[in-house]
Amino acid sequence: MKAMILNQYGTDSKFELTEIAKPQPQPHEVLVKIAASSVNTVDTMIRAMGKDLPLSPDTPALLGMDFAGVIEAVGSDVKDFSIGDEVYGCAGGLATLPGALAEYIAADARLIALKPLKLSMREAAALPLVAITALEGLERAGNVRGQKVLVHGGSGGVGHIALQLANYLGADVYSTGGGDRQTALIESLGAKAINYKSETVEAYVEQHTGGQGFDVVYDSVGGTNMINSFIAARLNGHIVSTVSLLEIDLSLAHFKGLSLHVVFMLIPMLHNYKRAEHNRILTKIAHIVDEGKLKPILDENHYSLTEVDKAYARLTSGAGMGKVVIEN
Repeated sequence: MKAMILNQYGTDSKFELTEIAKPQPQPHEVLVKIAASSVNTVDTMIRAMGKDLPLSPDTPALLGMDFAGVIEAVGSDVKDFSIGDEVYGCAGGLATLPGALAEYIAADARLIALKPLKLSMREAAALPLVAITALEGLERAGNVRGQKVLVHGGSGGVGHIALQLANYLGADVYSTGGGDRQTALIESLGAKAINYKSETVEAYVEQHTGGQGFDVVYDSVGGTNMINSFIAARLNGHIVSTVSLLEIDLSLAHFKGLSLHVVFMLIPMLHNYKRAEHNRILTKIAHIVDEGKLKPILDENHYSLTEVDKAYARLTSGAGMGKVVIEN
């Protein structure tokens, strides 16, 4: 089968079209003919940092985590899927799990689900990693119905899904963005937009919560923005973070009694730990999509399998808005 292989790591490294063996599904796996895959920030980090990241596969590497496609073969232990099923998931592209930048993937059946009926393959491929991350974080923060939820980075990959899910779950949702395009998207998705470039944290906390703070702050920006999340949260509030790779003073979090939930959705893949949770979440996401309550935002550009380098460049440039998708 055809695959786009990375033979060496580095920011300037190029993917090469290579003919490799078509995978054969193990008893717990299904063989999926891939229709589309999407690019996530972690994919670009693996390409750039290589073995400096403990989750990077050895080279030659077959990357790509998210995909959507059609099942062509089913392992002997798989009971919930059949040949011909349209599925989506996040099942490879790291450690020892071959990825989705190819014509086929042998995927652990616990890491996939039937794709939403209302979405195209291209749209479905944009969802798995960001949707699992978004819903896991909100679930770990507890019941958000009737609570004030602030999503940092609401026009980003995880953020634009998190604010829609928070809205679906009955929260009063607010979200930060850094420009007119971003705030317009946030408003269109059902959250009250806050321009973080023109409003201080203290000002929007006062305006929207009477100075009390938000019940839940979903921080999909990470890094030093976590301090802003601590400031924005109420006493005994919840912080959900997707990017916590930093040294930080936790004094403010201590004195406000905050709960910090770090979401690293790759754990089931890396450690073969509670993989069935991904099937559960993706199944729930599909129902929400088909109810008309959730939609992925896709980048306006289209890329084929042989244009992986262009797709990665599009995401890292920051010029686009929405998930970057590669179609087979």
